[in-house]
Amino acid sequence: MRFYEFEAKRLLGKHGIPVPKNALAQTAAEAERLAGELGSPVALKAQVLSHKSAALRSADSPTQARQAAEQLLRLDDGGRAPKGVLLEPRPTAAQEYSLAITYDGIAKLPVMIASTMAGNLDEIADQHPERVVRRHFSALFPHSEYRAKELVSALGVASADLPRLTSIVSRLAELFLKYDLTQVEISSLARLADGNFVALDCHMDMEVEGRRRQKAILDELGIPPGDSRAPREQTAFEIEAAKIDAEDPRGVAGPVVEFDGNIGLVIGAGGGSLTTFDAVKKHGGKPANYAALGGNPSVKKAQRLTKLVLSKPGVEKIAVISNVLSNTRADLVARGVIKGVLELGFNPAEKITIFRIPGAWEADGVKILRKYGVEFCDRTVSISEAARRAVEKMRAAGR
Repeated sequence: MRFYEFEAKRLLGKHGIPVPKNALAQTAAEAERLAGELGSPVALKAQVLSHKSAALRSADSPTQARQAAEQLLRLDDGGRAPKGVLLEPRPTAAQEYSLAITYDGIAKLPVMIASTMAGNLDEIADQHPERVVRRHFSALFPHSEYRAKELVSALGVASADLPRLTSIVSRLAELFLKYDLTQVEISSLARLADGNFVALDCHMDMEVEGRRRQKAILDELGIPPGDSRAPREQTAFEIEAAKIDAEDPRGVAGPVVEFDGNIGLVIGAGGGSLTTFDAVKKHGGKPANYAALGGNPSVKKAQRLTKLVLSKPGVEKIAVISNVLSNTRADLVARGVIKGVLELGFNPAEKITIFRIPGAWEADGVKILRKYGVEFCDRTVSISEAARRAVEKMRAAGR
């Protein structure tokens, strides 16, 4: 779940990481007034969830601030209007750094990353790897400043800057752990002429599953439970899928994302869904959706999701593919999918390109599929091969 920058900076400030004085404007007139109060020049940032270079302007006067805000408030943020415009003075930096805390999936540990350059750390690492340093730390034991000091020392920072920067890195790591963050990045940490540091730009993401545990801070930030922070507004199709999932606690139907292809995907989670989606694309297929189904859903849930996918305009056939599942009964999924297809008046053998859900109760699932003439395969057929067969069937049908 992504935070707007004004929210991220409130969290930074709450934990002693210095940020510029700032204010949020909802209208151009308000931006003009706030620019006058903050003192020009100011930086103006449209509060959008996508990272857009077009979301940043600078203004040397309140009048320019109003004009810039008028443009920024018209930006399209995935079908949403910006949350507002953040205004803050832009101090002159004597030196800029960038910092990030995220998870290293290979090491299975949180990692602190820093650079003596400002900007996106991924891009800096690609173009100037010698300017980037990393240190892992534990998510299980209390955080120690020792690792943060190691990181800062590796940047070549010494004298009075060393303890100041170490303190900021350490507080950032503590904040990362405390709020179930998946990433926090300060892409511009400025050292001012007086030696003080200030975080000029910040991006922050929270683990979606942490929302319930972090209710107190989300309430404090004014983020309601229904605010999904999705990259774009949900479509009617996606809202209906979420409704199916919410109304039946058995298993999981989601995430469900809508695209504009012609093959509907009812695919397994746990990494298998992403693999399937990519495989369909790789073989030239045009997915109409990404609809993950798993966790031992009920027949009803599989049936409702199948009907939803098949009812989407432009969907001509579906593919049902998953990884090997020990926590999902293949026969229940088969029964639900077949039921959904039949209730829409279609022939399962024609509408289902391929069915690959190996795992628990697989033999019973095969009996159901065989009865309706649906092509199925077991775990000896890879996900990629199953996807290829599905795409080939679409081609053979002239689609």
